Amino acid sequence: MGSGVLGFVGAGAIVGAMVVGSVASSEARQSNPAAAKVANPVASTPESTAAGEAIYKRRCSGCHGLDAKGGPPKEEFLKPAPNLIDDSYDHGSSDGEIFYVIKNGVPPDLVMDGWGERISDTDIWNIVNYLRAQAKKSK
Repeated sequence: MGSGVLGFVGAGAIVGAMVVGSVASSEARQSNPAAAKVANPVASTPESTAAGEAIYKRRCSGCHGLDAKGGPPKEEFLKPAPNLIDDSYDHGSSDGEIFYVIKNGVPPDLVMDGWGERISDTDIWNIVNYLRAQAKKSK
């Protein structure tokens, strides 16, 4: 092969690696612009956060930990469950995006199943309020 062909193949490999890298990083951090526009209709009151805490402990703490700071992977091939009260959000940081993820899960592999058929919308918003309150306490 001539050096022109090798140069072309090498450039193609670099471009391919850049595309794969950008796709991987966009998959790791996804936002949902439509969900981001959804405002939380449930006021963050002591009653709401207490209700959210109770549901969180029953439904979410098994993966995300009692303190919401993440948990170990459930299977060795999975990543650990993320911290839900730090400043790093993999699927959007707005109340609406957090609500969307809890309700619908994390596609395409649904590593986290959606809870929309098992938890009411009001209770999902209560969980969002609880997580926000815990994040404020942890700072």
